Amino acid sequence: MINSRICDLLGIEYPVFQGGMAWISDGTLAAAVSDGGGLGIVAAGNAPGEYVREQIRIAASKTDRPFGVNIMLLSPFADEVAKIAAEEKVKVITTGAGNPSKYMEMWHNAGIRVIPVVASVALAKLMTRAGASAVIAEGGESGGHVGDLTTMVLVPQVCDATDLPVIAAGGIADGRGVAAAFMLGACGVQLGTRFLSAFECPVHPVYKERVLKANDLSTIVTGKRLGHPVRSLKTQFSRDYFKAEYSDIPDEELEKMGEGALRLAVQEGDLKRGCFLAGQAAAMVNKEQSAAQIVREIIEEAEPILKGAARWVK
Repeated sequence: MINSRICDLLGIEYPVFQGGMAWISDGTLAAAVSDGGGLGIVAAGNAPGEYVREQIRIAASKTDRPFGVNIMLLSPFADEVAKIAAEEKVKVITTGAGNPSKYMEMWHNAGIRVIPVVASVALAKLMTRAGASAVIAEGGESGGHVGDLTTMVLVPQVCDATDLPVIAAGGIADGRGVAAAFMLGACGVQLGTRFLSAFECPVHPVYKERVLKANDLSTIVTGKRLGHPVRSLKTQFSRDYFKAEYSDIPDEELEKMGEGALRLAVQEGDLKRGCFLAGQAAAMVNKEQSAAQIVREIIEEAEPILKGAARWVK
């Protein structure tokens, strides 16, 4: 069985994190992943604090295993959610889209392990000095907010820059990706898009269908003009947004185009107005399974690959 120091640090069975997907990663999905031996994560996204508290308590009612909360630092509710996570004493907090340094002392005082998502070596070093327990090196292949570097080049550089455990994310959907991540120096992986196909995932059936039918060219990155690029599936909305981004439309109007688009995708499956966040690995997601089956399958696929790696060495 694959085991690493992140398993011992967090008390989880397998070194597999479920990504914090806004309006998708709820308490039920997080609990299912944790029960399957990974680390389930409740996503705060742009949701208000009481929604996040509710989902934390749902997860806690469904599993006695560790789970975490992802806090999107660009959210207008970030301060509120940061305090609620501390009050609820979740085991782990992951962060994205920013620098969480101002919350670190509060979280540490609550006994919480803080594991920021980093898209650069500089941020990985900063988070190491700030007292993070580990970092998630996320390449631009991932869904949602993305950076410039790919997983293949980001992970080894982050591993060289810090002594903390490094979790690889971006473009990982099966055991081959897990094995590759370990070879790059990571001690765990984070998957988001693969869990969109989980039975416990609450997305609209249209959303799930689009992921299952995706191919290698099915995603697009928008939002670079506004300074916060995101990767999503190609739909009428994403194509219209991309076109508008390179027009003379004012930034304020461009920003408004995206308001509520993710919820329209998640809750209504609206292909015209919804933003269907997904990574490039969507092309590798081709079946529905339980969250526990996903966790076990990718580990079972990775083990023989890692054991057989010596065949390339004479």
